[in-house]
Amino acid sequence: MTQQPHLRSAVIRETLGIALDTFRSFKVRFTLTALGVTMGIASVILVVTIGLTGKEYILDQIQGIGTNMIYVIYDPGGGNAPVTQDLLTLDDLRAVQQQVHGVVAASPLVLLPERIPIGGGKEQDVRVLGVDPEYRQIRNLEVPAGRFVDPLDAQAHAKVAVLAERLAQRVFGSQEAALNKTLRIGALPFTVIGTFRERVETFGQSELTDHTLIIPFPVIHYFISGTPGIAIFLSMADFSQVAPATERIKAILHSRHRPDSVYRVENLTQLLSAATKIANAVTVVLLLVALVTLVVAGVGIMNIMLATVNARRREIGIRRAVGATAAEIRLQFLAEAVLISLIGGVCGIALGLALPLSLRFFTSYQIPISGLSVMVAIAISSLVGIVFGTAPAARAAHMDPIQSLHYE
Repeated sequence: MTQQPHLRSAVIRETLGIALDTFRSFKVRFTLTALGVTMGIASVILVVTIGLTGKEYILDQIQGIGTNMIYVIYDPGGGNAPVTQDLLTLDDLRAVQQQVHGVVAASPLVLLPERIPIGGGKEQDVRVLGVDPEYRQIRNLEVPAGRFVDPLDAQAHAKVAVLAERLAQRVFGSQEAALNKTLRIGALPFTVIGTFRERVETFGQSELTDHTLIIPFPVIHYFISGTPGIAIFLSMADFSQVAPATERIKAILHSRHRPDSVYRVENLTQLLSAATKIANAVTVVLLLVALVTLVVAGVGIMNIMLATVNARRREIGIRRAVGATAAEIRLQFLAEAVLISLIGGVCGIALGLALPLSLRFFTSYQIPISGLSVMVAIAISSLVGIVFGTAPAARAAHMDPIQSLHYE
Protein backbone atom coordinates (compact mmCIF):
# COMPACT_ATOMS: atom_id res chain seq x y z
CA MET A 1 0.00 0.00 0.00
CA THR A 2 2.84 2.42 0.80
CA GLN A 3 4.36 1.83 -2.63
CA GLN A 4 1.21 2.78 -4.54
CA PRO A 5 1.64 6.59 -4.30
CA HIS A 6 5.24 6.29 -5.52
CA LEU A 7 4.12 3.99 -8.32
CA ARG A 8 1.40 6.39 -9.41
CA SER A 9 3.86 9.28 -9.32
CA ALA A 10 6.29 7.34 -11.50
CA VAL A 11 3.52 6.51 -13.98
CA ILE A 12 2.48 10.16 -14.18
CA ARG A 13 6.08 11.33 -14.70
CA GLU A 14 6.59 8.72 -17.40
CA THR A 15 3.31 9.69 -19.08
CA LEU A 16 4.22 13.38 -19.12
CA GLY A 17 7.70 12.57 -20.41
CA ILE A 18 6.30 10.54 -23.30
CA ALA A 19 3.77 13.30 -24.03
CA LEU A 20 6.56 15.89 -24.24
CA ASP A 21 8.66 13.63 -26.48
CA THR A 22 5.64 13.12 -28.74
CA PHE A 23 5.06 16.86 -28.89
CA ARG A 24 8.68 17.39 -29.93
CA SER A 25 8.38 14.70 -32.59
CA PHE A 26 5.26 16.25 -34.09
CA LYS A 27 5.89 19.86 -33.07
CA VAL A 28 4.70 21.48 -36.30
CA ARG A 29 1.45 19.48 -36.36
CA PHE A 30 0.76 19.99 -32.65
CA THR A 31 1.76 23.68 -32.72
CA LEU A 32 -0.72 24.41 -35.49
CA THR A 33 -3.38 22.53 -33.53
CA ALA A 34 -2.57 24.48 -30.36
CA LEU A 35 -2.88 27.74 -32.35
CA GLY A 36 -6.66 27.35 -32.43
CA VAL A 37 -6.74 27.10 -28.63
CA THR A 38 -4.44 30.11 -28.43
CA MET A 39 -6.84 32.25 -30.41
CA GLY A 40 -9.84 31.00 -28.44
CA ILE A 41 -8.27 31.65 -25.02
CA ALA A 42 -6.96 35.05 -26.16
CA SER A 43 -10.52 35.87 -27.22
CA VAL A 44 -11.84 34.89 -23.78
CA ILE A 45 -9.26 37.10 -22.01
CA LEU A 46 -9.96 40.05 -24.31
CA VAL A 47 -13.74 39.66 -23.98
CA VAL A 48 -13.52 39.72 -20.18
CA THR A 49 -11.20 42.73 -20.40
CA ILE A 50 -13.59 44.51 -22.76
CA GLY A 51 -16.49 43.71 -20.42
CA LEU A 52 -14.68 45.10 -17.38
CA THR A 53 -13.54 48.18 -19.31
CA GLY A 54 -17.08 48.75 -20.55
CA LYS A 55 -18.51 48.55 -17.04
CA GLU A 56 -15.94 50.99 -15.69
CA TYR A 57 -16.63 53.36 -18.60
CA ILE A 58 -20.39 53.19 -18.02
CA LEU A 59 -19.94 53.78 -14.28
CA ASP A 60 -17.64 56.72 -14.98
CA GLN A 61 -20.10 58.23 -17.46
CA ILE A 62 -23.08 57.86 -15.12
CA GLN A 63 -21.18 59.21 -12.13
CA GLY A 64 -20.03 62.05 -14.37
CA ILE A 65 -23.65 63.23 -14.49
CA GLY A 66 -23.57 63.62 -10.73
CA THR A 67 -21.47 61.74 -8.19
CA ASN A 68 -23.83 59.82 -5.89
CA MET A 69 -26.59 62.26 -6.77
CA ILE A 70 -30.19 62.28 -5.52
CA TYR A 71 -32.70 64.81 -6.81
CA VAL A 72 -36.21 65.58 -5.56
CA ILE A 73 -38.93 67.14 -7.72
CA TYR A 74 -42.51 68.00 -6.88
CA ASP A 75 -44.98 66.25 -9.22
CA PRO A 76 -48.04 68.52 -9.54
CA GLY A 77 -49.91 65.93 -11.57
CA GLY A 78 -49.36 63.09 -9.10
CA GLY A 79 -51.81 61.59 -6.67
CA ASN A 80 -55.26 63.20 -6.85
CA ALA A 81 -53.88 66.40 -8.40
CA PRO A 82 -54.80 68.79 -5.54
CA VAL A 83 -56.06 72.25 -6.40
CA THR A 84 -53.41 73.97 -4.25
CA GLN A 85 -49.80 73.06 -4.89
CA ASP A 86 -47.63 71.64 -2.12
CA LEU A 87 -44.21 72.81 -3.30
CA LEU A 88 -40.82 71.91 -1.88
CA THR A 89 -39.19 74.66 0.17
CA LEU A 90 -35.83 75.50 1.70
CA ASP A 91 -37.16 74.16 5.01
CA ASP A 92 -37.56 70.75 3.34
CA LEU A 93 -33.96 70.94 2.14
CA ARG A 94 -32.72 71.77 5.64
CA ALA A 95 -34.78 68.94 7.15
CA VAL A 96 -33.28 66.46 4.71
CA GLN A 97 -29.76 67.69 5.45
CA GLN A 98 -30.32 67.31 9.20
CA GLN A 99 -32.08 63.93 9.15
CA VAL A 100 -30.29 62.04 6.35
CA HIS A 101 -26.84 60.70 7.20
CA GLY A 102 -24.07 61.05 4.61
CA VAL A 103 -25.18 64.19 2.72
CA VAL A 104 -21.98 65.99 1.64
CA ALA A 105 -23.49 68.62 -0.65
CA ALA A 106 -26.97 70.06 -1.15
CA SER A 107 -28.48 72.77 -3.31
CA PRO A 108 -31.93 74.10 -4.09
CA LEU A 109 -32.74 74.67 -7.74
CA VAL A 110 -35.28 76.98 -9.34
CA LEU A 111 -35.72 76.99 -13.11
CA LEU A 112 -37.00 80.09 -14.91
CA PRO A 113 -37.62 80.43 -18.66
CA GLU A 114 -36.28 83.78 -19.85
CA ARG A 115 -35.08 85.53 -22.99
CA ILE A 116 -31.77 87.32 -23.46
CA PRO A 117 -30.56 89.60 -26.27
CA ILE A 118 -27.95 88.09 -28.58
CA GLY A 119 -27.30 91.08 -30.87
CA GLY A 120 -28.84 92.37 -34.06
CA GLY A 121 -32.17 92.84 -32.37
CA LYS A 122 -32.51 89.09 -31.83
CA GLU A 123 -33.31 87.25 -28.63
CA GLN A 124 -32.52 83.77 -27.36
CA ASP A 125 -34.73 81.59 -25.17
CA VAL A 126 -32.70 80.42 -22.17
CA ARG A 127 -33.07 78.48 -18.96
CA VAL A 128 -32.08 80.41 -15.87
CA LEU A 129 -31.14 78.17 -12.93
CA GLY A 130 -30.90 79.60 -9.45
CA VAL A 131 -28.61 77.34 -7.40
CA ASP A 132 -26.19 77.31 -4.47
CA PRO A 133 -22.40 76.98 -5.02
CA GLU A 134 -22.52 73.28 -3.99
CA TYR A 135 -24.54 72.53 -7.13
CA ARG A 136 -21.27 72.40 -9.07
CA GLN A 137 -19.98 69.57 -6.86
CA ILE A 138 -23.26 67.68 -7.03
CA ARG A 139 -23.44 67.80 -10.83
CA ASN A 140 -19.69 67.44 -11.46
CA LEU A 141 -19.64 70.58 -13.59
CA GLU A 142 -16.47 71.73 -15.27
CA VAL A 143 -15.63 75.44 -15.51
CA PRO A 144 -13.41 75.95 -18.57
CA ALA A 145 -13.34 79.75 -18.25
CA GLY A 146 -13.69 82.08 -15.28
CA ARG A 147 -15.25 80.76 -12.08
CA PHE A 148 -18.49 79.37 -10.66
CA VAL A 149 -20.79 81.21 -8.25
CA ASP A 150 -19.41 81.16 -4.70
CA PRO A 151 -20.81 81.73 -1.17
CA LEU A 152 -19.90 85.43 -1.28
CA ASP A 153 -22.01 85.87 -4.42
CA ALA A 154 -24.94 84.22 -2.64
CA GLN A 155 -24.54 86.30 0.52
CA ALA A 156 -24.28 89.56 -1.41
CA HIS A 157 -27.15 88.69 -3.79
CA ALA A 158 -24.66 89.49 -6.54
CA LYS A 159 -26.04 89.76 -10.07
CA VAL A 160 -23.55 87.38 -11.63
CA ALA A 161 -24.10 84.58 -14.13
CA VAL A 162 -22.26 81.50 -15.35
CA LEU A 163 -23.12 80.56 -18.94
CA ALA A 164 -23.15 77.21 -20.71
CA GLU A 165 -20.05 77.23 -22.89
CA ARG A 166 -22.03 76.99 -26.16
CA LEU A 167 -24.33 79.81 -25.08
CA ALA A 168 -21.27 81.95 -24.32
CA GLN A 169 -19.86 81.20 -27.76
CA ARG A 170 -23.16 82.03 -29.45
CA VAL A 171 -23.70 85.33 -27.63
CA PHE A 172 -20.10 86.62 -27.25
CA GLY A 173 -18.11 84.65 -29.84
CA SER A 174 -15.94 82.76 -27.35
CA GLN A 175 -15.85 81.78 -23.70
CA GLU A 176 -12.97 84.11 -22.89
CA ALA A 177 -14.72 87.03 -24.59
CA ALA A 178 -17.81 86.45 -22.43
CA LEU A 179 -15.97 87.02 -19.13
CA ASN A 180 -16.86 90.27 -17.34
CA LYS A 181 -19.39 91.20 -20.03
CA THR A 182 -22.83 92.46 -19.03
CA LEU A 183 -25.89 90.43 -19.99
CA ARG A 184 -29.48 91.48 -19.44
CA ILE A 185 -31.78 88.84 -18.00
CA GLY A 186 -35.25 90.29 -18.00
CA ALA A 187 -34.77 93.90 -16.94
CA LEU A 188 -31.67 93.25 -14.81
CA PRO A 189 -28.00 93.46 -15.83
CA PHE A 190 -25.81 90.48 -14.87
CA THR A 191 -22.04 90.19 -15.10
CA VAL A 192 -20.73 87.01 -16.72
CA ILE A 193 -18.13 85.49 -14.36
CA GLY A 194 -17.56 82.13 -16.03
CA THR A 195 -18.70 79.32 -18.26
CA PHE A 196 -19.58 75.71 -17.47
CA ARG A 197 -20.14 72.38 -19.13
CA GLU A 198 -21.30 68.97 -18.01
CA ARG A 199 -18.52 66.45 -17.51
CA VAL A 200 -20.62 63.95 -19.47
CA GLU A 201 -22.83 64.98 -22.38
CA THR A 202 -26.53 64.40 -21.56
CA PHE A 203 -27.77 65.82 -24.89
CA GLY A 204 -30.27 68.14 -23.23
CA GLN A 205 -31.99 65.34 -21.31
CA SER A 206 -31.15 66.86 -17.92
CA GLU A 207 -31.98 70.23 -16.38
CA LEU A 208 -28.88 71.59 -18.16
CA THR A 209 -28.95 72.44 -21.86
CA ASP A 210 -26.76 74.38 -24.28
CA HIS A 211 -28.90 77.45 -23.52
CA THR A 212 -28.64 77.44 -19.74
CA LEU A 213 -27.21 80.09 -17.47
CA ILE A 214 -26.72 79.82 -13.72
CA ILE A 215 -27.19 82.54 -11.12
CA PRO A 216 -26.96 82.51 -7.29
CA PHE A 217 -30.11 81.14 -5.70
CA PRO A 218 -30.94 84.25 -3.59
CA VAL A 219 -31.04 86.36 -6.78
CA ILE A 220 -34.12 84.37 -7.86
CA HIS A 221 -36.13 86.68 -5.57
CA TYR A 222 -35.59 89.46 -8.11
CA PHE A 223 -37.71 87.41 -10.53
CA ILE A 224 -40.19 85.65 -8.21
CA SER A 225 -42.19 87.23 -5.41
CA GLY A 226 -42.89 85.17 -2.32
CA THR A 227 -41.45 81.76 -1.50
CA PRO A 228 -40.39 79.89 -4.65
CA GLY A 229 -40.94 76.18 -5.08
CA ILE A 230 -37.65 74.41 -5.50
CA ALA A 231 -36.11 71.15 -6.64
CA ILE A 232 -33.60 69.59 -4.26
CA PHE A 233 -30.25 68.24 -5.41
CA LEU A 234 -28.07 66.21 -3.03
CA SER A 235 -24.79 64.32 -3.16
CA MET A 236 -24.02 61.42 -0.83
CA ALA A 237 -20.62 60.55 0.60
CA ASP A 238 -20.72 57.02 -0.79
CA PHE A 239 -22.63 55.26 -3.58
CA SER A 240 -23.85 52.60 -1.12
CA GLN A 241 -25.73 55.32 0.79
CA VAL A 242 -27.77 56.48 -2.21
CA ALA A 243 -30.54 53.85 -2.11
CA PRO A 244 -31.26 54.01 1.66
CA ALA A 245 -31.03 57.81 1.59
CA THR A 246 -33.59 57.90 -1.22
CA GLU A 247 -36.09 55.97 0.89
CA ARG A 248 -35.35 58.11 3.94
CA ILE A 249 -35.97 61.32 1.98
CA LYS A 250 -39.32 59.97 0.77
CA ALA A 251 -40.33 59.30 4.38
CA ILE A 252 -39.23 62.78 5.51
CA LEU A 253 -41.19 64.55 2.77
CA HIS A 254 -44.23 62.36 3.41
CA SER A 255 -44.19 63.42 7.08
CA ARG A 256 -43.86 67.12 6.20
CA HIS A 257 -46.49 67.39 3.45
CA ARG A 258 -50.03 66.38 2.63
CA PRO A 259 -50.60 62.64 2.04
CA ASP A 260 -51.88 63.26 -1.48
CA SER A 261 -48.79 65.24 -2.54
CA VAL A 262 -46.36 63.37 -4.77
CA TYR A 263 -42.61 63.93 -4.91
CA ARG A 264 -40.23 62.18 -7.26
CA VAL A 265 -37.11 61.19 -5.37
CA GLU A 266 -34.75 59.89 -8.04
CA ASN A 267 -31.17 58.66 -8.27
CA LEU A 268 -28.92 57.07 -10.86
CA THR A 269 -28.84 53.55 -9.40
CA GLN A 270 -31.57 52.28 -11.74
CA LEU A 271 -29.77 53.74 -14.73
CA LEU A 272 -26.52 52.17 -13.54
CA SER A 273 -28.24 48.82 -12.98
CA ALA A 274 -29.75 48.86 -16.47
CA ALA A 275 -26.44 49.85 -18.06
CA THR A 276 -24.62 47.10 -16.12
CA LYS A 277 -27.14 44.50 -17.32
CA ILE A 278 -26.61 45.62 -20.91
CA ALA A 279 -22.82 45.43 -20.50
CA ASN A 280 -23.13 41.94 -18.98
CA ALA A 281 -25.37 40.79 -21.83
CA VAL A 282 -22.90 42.04 -24.43
CA THR A 283 -20.05 40.33 -22.56
CA VAL A 284 -21.97 37.02 -22.50
CA VAL A 285 -22.66 37.22 -26.24
CA LEU A 286 -18.98 37.89 -26.96
CA LEU A 287 -18.00 35.02 -24.66
CA LEU A 288 -20.27 32.67 -26.58
CA VAL A 289 -18.53 33.71 -29.80
CA ALA A 290 -15.15 33.06 -28.14
CA LEU A 291 -16.36 29.67 -26.91
CA VAL A 292 -17.34 28.75 -30.47
CA THR A 293 -13.70 29.39 -31.40
CA LEU A 294 -12.64 27.07 -28.57
CA VAL A 295 -15.05 24.35 -29.73
CA VAL A 296 -13.57 24.56 -33.23
CA ALA A 297 -10.10 24.34 -31.69
CA GLY A 298 -11.23 21.33 -29.63
CA VAL A 299 -12.49 19.58 -32.75
CA GLY A 300 -9.08 20.23 -34.29
CA ILE A 301 -7.41 18.60 -31.26
CA MET A 302 -9.70 15.59 -31.55
CA ASN A 303 -8.97 15.20 -35.27
CA ILE A 304 -5.21 15.44 -34.86
CA MET A 305 -5.26 13.01 -31.92
CA LEU A 306 -7.34 10.49 -33.90
CA ALA A 307 -4.84 10.75 -36.72
CA THR A 308 -1.99 10.38 -34.20
CA VAL A 309 -3.59 7.29 -32.66
CA ASN A 310 -3.93 5.69 -36.07
CA ALA A 311 -0.33 6.52 -36.98
CA ARG A 312 0.99 5.09 -33.67
CA ARG A 313 -0.92 1.81 -33.66
CA ARG A 314 2.27 -0.25 -33.72
CA GLU A 315 3.66 1.77 -30.77
CA ILE A 316 0.44 1.10 -28.88
CA GLY A 317 0.71 -2.61 -29.63
CA ILE A 318 4.32 -2.75 -28.39
CA ARG A 319 3.45 -0.91 -25.16
CA ARG A 320 0.54 -3.24 -24.52
CA ALA A 321 2.81 -6.26 -25.20
CA VAL A 322 5.34 -5.13 -22.58
CA GLY A 323 2.67 -4.71 -19.92
CA ALA A 324 1.00 -1.30 -20.34
CA THR A 325 -2.66 -1.39 -19.32
CA ALA A 326 -5.58 0.07 -21.25
CA ALA A 327 -5.91 2.74 -18.54
CA GLU A 328 -2.26 3.77 -19.00
CA ILE A 329 -2.71 4.01 -22.78
CA ARG A 330 -5.85 6.10 -22.26
CA LEU A 331 -3.99 8.35 -19.83
CA GLN A 332 -1.09 8.68 -22.26
CA PHE A 333 -3.15 10.04 -25.15
CA LEU A 334 -5.35 12.11 -22.89
CA ALA A 335 -2.23 13.74 -21.41
CA GLU A 336 -1.03 14.60 -24.91
CA ALA A 337 -4.37 16.22 -25.77
CA VAL A 338 -4.35 18.21 -22.54
CA LEU A 339 -0.72 19.23 -23.12
CA ILE A 340 -1.57 20.60 -26.57
CA SER A 341 -4.54 22.48 -25.14
CA LEU A 342 -2.57 23.86 -22.16
CA ILE A 343 0.29 25.07 -24.35
CA GLY A 344 -2.25 26.82 -26.55
CA GLY A 345 -3.96 28.18 -23.42
CA VAL A 346 -0.76 29.64 -21.96
CA CYS A 347 0.09 31.29 -25.28
CA GLY A 348 -3.50 32.57 -25.51
CA ILE A 349 -3.28 34.09 -22.03
CA ALA A 350 -0.03 35.83 -22.95
CA LEU A 351 -1.57 37.14 -26.16
CA GLY A 352 -4.80 38.19 -24.43
CA LEU A 353 -2.93 40.13 -21.74
CA ALA A 354 -0.49 41.73 -24.17
CA LEU A 355 -2.93 44.40 -25.38
CA PRO A 356 -4.15 45.74 -22.01
CA LEU A 357 -0.65 45.56 -20.52
CA SER A 358 0.88 47.40 -23.47
CA LEU A 359 -1.77 50.11 -23.17
CA ARG A 360 -0.95 50.42 -19.47
CA PHE A 361 2.74 50.87 -20.23
CA PHE A 362 2.45 53.22 -23.18
CA THR A 363 -0.67 55.25 -22.33
CA SER A 364 -2.18 56.77 -19.21
CA TYR A 365 -5.36 54.70 -19.55
CA GLN A 366 -5.52 51.89 -17.00
CA ILE A 367 -7.46 49.00 -18.58
CA PRO A 368 -8.64 46.61 -15.84
CA ILE A 369 -7.20 43.08 -15.87
CA SER A 370 -9.03 40.25 -14.15
CA GLY A 371 -6.93 37.58 -12.45
CA LEU A 372 -10.07 35.45 -12.39
CA SER A 373 -10.19 35.47 -16.20
CA VAL A 374 -6.66 34.00 -16.31
CA MET A 375 -7.63 31.16 -13.96
CA VAL A 376 -10.83 30.55 -15.92
CA ALA A 377 -8.83 30.49 -19.16
CA ILE A 378 -6.46 27.81 -17.76
CA ALA A 379 -9.44 25.76 -16.57
CA ILE A 380 -11.19 26.08 -19.96
CA SER A 381 -8.08 25.08 -21.92
CA SER A 382 -7.65 22.01 -19.68
CA LEU A 383 -11.32 21.16 -20.10
CA VAL A 384 -11.05 21.45 -23.88
CA GLY A 385 -8.14 19.02 -23.87
CA ILE A 386 -9.97 16.54 -21.63
CA VAL A 387 -13.32 16.72 -23.47
CA PHE A 388 -11.94 16.49 -26.99
CA GLY A 389 -9.08 14.17 -26.09
CA THR A 390 -11.30 11.55 -24.43
CA ALA A 391 -12.55 9.95 -27.65
CA PRO A 392 -9.08 9.48 -29.24
CA ALA A 393 -7.70 8.24 -25.90
CA ALA A 394 -10.54 5.72 -25.56
CA ARG A 395 -9.97 4.52 -29.11
CA ALA A 396 -6.28 3.98 -28.40
CA ALA A 397 -7.06 2.13 -25.16
CA HIS A 398 -9.48 -0.28 -26.85
CA MET A 399 -7.21 -1.24 -29.76
CA ASP A 400 -6.46 -4.95 -30.05
CA PRO A 401 -2.76 -5.42 -29.12
CA ILE A 402 -2.20 -8.24 -31.63
CA GLN A 403 -3.70 -6.36 -34.56
CA SER A 404 -1.75 -3.25 -33.52
CA LEU A 405 1.57 -5.21 -33.59
CA HIS A 406 0.88 -6.32 -37.15
CA TYR A 407 -0.02 -2.79 -38.30
CA GLU A 408 2.36 -1.29 -40.87
